[in-house]
Amino acid sequence: MLAAHSTGTLEEAYDLLALEVGPATPKVDVRAAVFLEGRILLVKEPDGWSLPGGWADVGESPSEAATRETLEESGYSVRPVKLLAAYDRDRHGHPPIPYHVYKLVFLCEVLDETPTFEVDSEGTSFFGEHELPELSISRVTGPQISRLFEQHRAPDQPPDFD
Repeated sequence: MLAAHSTGTLEEAYDLLALEVGPATPKVDVRAAVFLEGRILLVKEPDGWSLPGGWADVGESPSEAATRETLEESGYSVRPVKLLAAYDRDRHGHPPIPYHVYKLVFLCEVLDETPTFEVDSEGTSFFGEHELPELSISRVTGPQISRLFEQHRAPDQPPDFD
């Protein structure tokens, strides 16, 4: 079923599933909401723009993962200051993937406004709320970005969660 409903082959689907042993548990996707002058940082992925982020590594805290991923993908050094959201990916309109994923979104402040130049993305830019580019909806949705802007304007709001 996985191979029939994906772009991969049966062998690729088998190899993917063979990596999973033990009880099924969610993977953790961490994202950074980085604002500068009222604009949010997005990174260019092959299928659109996204918040910087990715999988948390074993032995790494979620906030450490957000810091690492932001530096790798955008070149910006950041410090996580608040958890903004803990989402079940399947409840937010993302296209299906073979894993169950929890998404953690951290508000991060920029430590150095001069980014490094070697990054793991196709581009980086800050965007205003009403000038968003095409998003990588496998990573972040328009309503999620809108909610992050709301939380940025009203910082006393509690984190969102499912």
